[in-house]
Amino acid sequence: MQQFDLIVIGSGPAGEKGAAQAAYFGKRVALIEHDPLLGGACVNTGTIPSKILRESALYFSGVQQRGLYGVDYSLKEGLTVENFMHRKDVIVEAQRQKILQNLVAHGVELMRGVASFEDANTISVWRPGHAAASVRAKVILIATGSTPHRAPEIPFDDEMIFDSDSILGMASIPRSMAIVGGGVIGCEYASIFTALGVEVALVDGRDRVLPFLDSEISQCLRERLTQLGVNFYLGERTTQIERTPNGVRIALQSGNTLAVETALFAAGRRGAVDQLHLEKAGVTLNKRGYVEVNEHYRTGIDGVYAAGDVIGFPALASTSMEQARIAVCHAFGFEYKKRLASMLPMGVYTIPEISAVGETEESCKEKKIDYEVGRAHFANNVRGQIVGDLSGMLKLIFRKSDRRLLGVQIIGDSATELIHLGMMALEAEMSLDIFIEFVFNYPTLSEMYKYAAYDGLGNLAGHKVREG
Repeated sequence: MQQFDLIVIGSGPAGEKGAAQAAYFGKRVALIEHDPLLGGACVNTGTIPSKILRESALYFSGVQQRGLYGVDYSLKEGLTVENFMHRKDVIVEAQRQKILQNLVAHGVELMRGVASFEDANTISVWRPGHAAASVRAKVILIATGSTPHRAPEIPFDDEMIFDSDSILGMASIPRSMAIVGGGVIGCEYASIFTALGVEVALVDGRDRVLPFLDSEISQCLRERLTQLGVNFYLGERTTQIERTPNGVRIALQSGNTLAVETALFAAGRRGAVDQLHLEKAGVTLNKRGYVEVNEHYRTGIDGVYAAGDVIGFPALASTSMEQARIAVCHAFGFEYKKRLASMLPMGVYTIPEISAVGETEESCKEKKIDYEVGRAHFANNVRGQIVGDLSGMLKLIFRKSDRRLLGVQIIGDSATELIHLGMMALEAEMSLDIFIEFVFNYPTLSEMYKYAAYDGLGNLAGHKVREG
């Protein structure tokens, strides 16, 4: 039986970075992956492929140019997802090779097969046509990611009725689609397919989309998606889903019926743990089906850690990598990385993009923080006008008493890039004044931080300062 210092299960962002971290400090590491393709959902079915489709949709549909030049692109009928993702294979394969090269460079031993626990320190690895092998380690990191929740009452066939992993395998771009679930995945795909000319109905049982966002930003997104062409059915639940000769029929609790060519059910995910036999190691799941961990990403069992989507929210590639590094450093006592940054950015790749970090107006009210807000609009920014985004907004939330920045919310072009300046200011506990003191390149979207700060000071003083 081979003995390692660390065994990592899964080659997604958490698995790769956790394995490399331990190997960098001289530990003997094995990484087990059952899929023929490295990279997990991030590289193969989710994060990267969906962003490639998004960029292709923006390019081919001319959504951004419509407001800028009055150009309306007509897309040919019968196009497939592959038509819009000709770059995917090249980019995704490059990422897989990058992961493999990183593992090789760090001396991580890659083992192919299905991993399952024999006990808290022993893993059985099995693959078809081979006898199961057992490996042991003092530390085990579970980084198996998540899988879409497939409710038994939904007749998934991955031809007309899809989940968030299978949707990119559809044969052709449909004329109509129902998306059930108004979370991040549902909203992203709703905007993408609408941009491609698909008639999209978005169904969610809640009264607003992305309720974890600042309510003003959430409302802005709904208005933009409505303008794009999305039809919303909020406060609705499905009562019956059935295949028809022409597609899918979905009955709603209100009595409404949706007749569409295809349907995407993006209403939840759960930890991908079915084959792990966690009970043999004593590892438990929470009520949402994710592995339970503490602040060091250790489970209730000494030596067994978990990181990434398998532990649930926020389930982002960016945070998953850091969680795994923290777990490994804690497990081996490395004096290197002990905690996540206190400020974690959230990126939502809808059309338009959204990014947020820190407090929202709602959280400030809940915490009884006396706050004020400053806003800057893309329509009043020269670069915003140049790129054709006339509806975006950057919003700063700050404490009244000392003007300390509390939160940043952005909706619009390059939001996921712009957020990092605000995040750095938050982490450094800076005040609103820092943005006024900064000199920004002109014309840039970044200078909206300065004018949002001016707007905030005007609101604080009780009078409005003209933006511009």
